[in-house]
Amino acid sequence: MSTALVNTAVLKSEIRLFRREPGALFWILAFPTLLLVILGSIPSFREADPDFGGLRPVDGYVPVSVLLGLIMAGVQAMPQTLTGYRERGILRRMSTTPVRPAALLSAQMLLFGGAALVSALLALTTGRLAFAVRLPRQGFGYALALLLAVLAALALGAVISALSRSTKIAGAIGSAVFFPAMFCAGVWMPVQTMPDVLARSVGYTPFGAAAEALNQAAAGDWPGWGHLGVLVAWTLLLTAGAARWFRWE
Repeated sequence: MSTALVNTAVLKSEIRLFRREPGALFWILAFPTLLLVILGSIPSFREADPDFGGLRPVDGYVPVSVLLGLIMAGVQAMPQTLTGYRERGILRRMSTTPVRPAALLSAQMLLFGGAALVSALLALTTGRLAFAVRLPRQGFGYALALLLAVLAALALGAVISALSRSTKIAGAIGSAVFFPAMFCAGVWMPVQTMPDVLARSVGYTPFGAAAEALNQAAAGDWPGWGHLGVLVAWTLLLTAGAARWFRWE
């Protein structure tokens, strides 16, 4: 059997397993959009606010909901799955078959990356249909920033997987990273409402830079090269760390 057929079979198998995980499906696909609906249902969130540059708070929370799906997929879901496979010896047994562990790792990244993108599409569509939030005016720039943010989230998840010897450790590290990541993405305070010093500091983190880039593209501007560069730098750094520390057994 060719390598391509083996990789395709592994991906299909992982998709079937993922569909049987209602918790992951909810937190990655449904929760970000549900949070947007809850916030958008608050009357004051549908009124223009000077702190948002004259936009409504619900307009500012669409990029936040987009990033929340990425964080759920990369930081919480993927590390638990990969660490569980290693903890149960699945990766070790795979190394004796035509299916190499690298095929499983690639399938996981495609699966959770795809789920994060579907979550982003749901948030954008719901924002448009339910609350008349404008679609990103700079579509290509938005897509580029979103893709780089997905890669950064998956790279961060790979590092957590590499550092975790058990699912309990993966859960603990994931939780320690999860809440700062949500803060940087603007879940509690959108980046555009943060004080200047804090906003600049957050902009050096992957999800803070992603939030800034998505906001700029949504407004019709090209995402700042500085923010895109931060995302690329974090992706390369985290990927190198994961490659160095990851163990199949």
